[in-house]
Amino acid sequence: MAPQRRGAPKAPESSGAAERRRQSSTKSIRAPQDVRKKWLRVAVLGSCTALAACLFWGSLGGDDGITEVLAHRSEILPGRFIEVPCSEDYDSHRRFEGCSPRKCGRGISDAVITRDEARRIRSIAEKGLSLGGSDGGASILDLHSGALSVGKHFVNLYRYFGDKIQTIFSEEDFQLYRDVREKVQLAIAQAFGISASSLHLTKPTFFSRINSTEARTAHDEYWHAHVDKVTYGSFDYTSLLYLSDYLDDFGGGRFVFMEEGANKTVEPRAGRVSFFTSGSENLHRVEKVHWGTRYAITIAFTCNPDHGILDPTLT
Repeated sequence: MAPQRRGAPKAPESSGAAERRRQSSTKSIRAPQDVRKKWLRVAVLGSCTALAACLFWGSLGGDDGITEVLAHRSEILPGRFIEVPCSEDYDSHRRFEGCSPRKCGRGISDAVITRDEARRIRSIAEKGLSLGGSDGGASILDLHSGALSVGKHFVNLYRYFGDKIQTIFSEEDFQLYRDVREKVQLAIAQAFGISASSLHLTKPTFFSRINSTEARTAHDEYWHAHVDKVTYGSFDYTSLLYLSDYLDDFGGGRFVFMEEGANKTVEPRAGRVSFFTSGSENLHRVEKVHWGTRYAITIAFTCNPDHGILDPTLT
């Protein structure tokens, strides 16, 4: 049997070479791990960034996207007025010199209507709405047209309830209503530098009662942003008289002027009047009411006498 050849014995490896090989081997093992860690960090950072972006943009469209409070509920404002550039909405309507908006803006005052007057006029709303009420979260009472929310529909309370109305409301109620309207009308005229006699009450002017009940019809979806001059062509000046207190009587339900990157809000306070020109310069919405009940009355004015309405009367 032929003898087997053996390979030449390997020279002993130097310690330096062995160490280099171990380092190379360690690097080759560690490299994929480092890559994985790097991508993991990138993925986590990206996820956090995306989440932050979602929260940011979500907040802009939600109730927490408010960046400035024009009127806090704890403030008692003798008057605050912010002038803004007028939109072109008025150009497509007949203009009335000395009345149609040339100066546009928004104002808030706690000195026009007293809290006692607000309490008393709220009782008118409560009495009228006790006759009906929406199945959803928003109920309307219009003493001019007689419109009253009942279930998913509206009825004319003067025809529907007839002589019973005389036992619900009093002449004093309607006189208070007229007095409040006149005070608000005068405040608007003074703020915008026009004659109060050039302003005419217009429709719809109505009480609203809002709670957290789920909407049943489109009439209950009060929270959508809108422009009054676009929705109601007759509107030139809009006002709201709040009849309940934010955070005492209800949560949510703040009034929000929509501005790109800088929404501004009014926190309702009983007796507080908020008023503004009705064009696109004052795009606005109302936050959803989360709890409690929010009462207010919308009082609208036009410069066009053809669109004017009379004060309501009991008889």
